[in-house]
Amino acid sequence: QVQLVESGGGLVQPGGSLRLSCAASGFTLDYYAIAWFRQAPGKEREGVSCISASDGSTYYADSVKGRFTISRDNANHTVYLQMNSLKYEDTAVYYCATDRVLWDCGRSWYVVSPYDYWGQGTQVTVSS
Repeated sequence: QVQLVESGGGLVQPGGSLRLSCAASGFTLDYYAIAWFRQAPGKEREGVSCISASDGSTYYADSVKGRFTISRDNANHTVYLQMNSLKYEDTAVYYCATDRVLWDCGRSWYVVSPYDYWGQGTQVTVSS
């Protein structure tokens, strides 16, 4: 069964850090672009970051540039999202996703519809 699994969410104070992990079962995510999305209550799901498989190129939403870092560890078949300087508005459920087709992220990596495979999500809550 093809599945993505996120982990690493939790409760953190403003200014704090978390590292999210995305692992796969049923396939190897090393060969595909992997994106992170998030969805806050009452809001649409939005793209946060994407990392290509071919050359490790990374892409970020403007709202997280300079604070979040996406990376991949092919030895452990895992994609990470390091989140620093967290803000209240980063509170959301975070999902990793792939379409298991594209090698690279592409210009429209932040569009939800092309992604066929999603994890169950991990909650990130930024609160004092």
